[in-house]
Amino acid sequence: FLGRDGHQRLNCAESILTAFGELDQVDKEKISRGHGRAPQGECGAICAAKAILAKTNLDHVKEMEDEFIKVAGSTKCREIRKLRKISCLGCVEKSAELLHKRINK
Repeated sequence: FLGRDGHQRLNCAESILTAFGELDQVDKEKISRGHGRAPQGECGAICAAKAILAKTNLDHVKEMEDEFIKVAGSTKCREIRKLRKISCLGCVEKSAELLHKRINK
């Protein structure tokens, strides 16, 4: 995301990892894939948010995922895009919001 005027262009997973200062702390090859290429076709934004949260509070990962599903309809990138309930940018924003809420408890 970002993109214009010389800013680095990041995919959904990289956006979450960068925003939370975790880009160098997780397996970039595995987790920083966007466009439905995260494990099991999951949305990269929620996948990255879950990976970050799992490092400190594994108990809240399922809760965060369930709350994301209420908004997006799924955690699978292809299904989210098909449902059109939320945009890719919206997925990044929602994932960041849900993660921020849980790591700052």
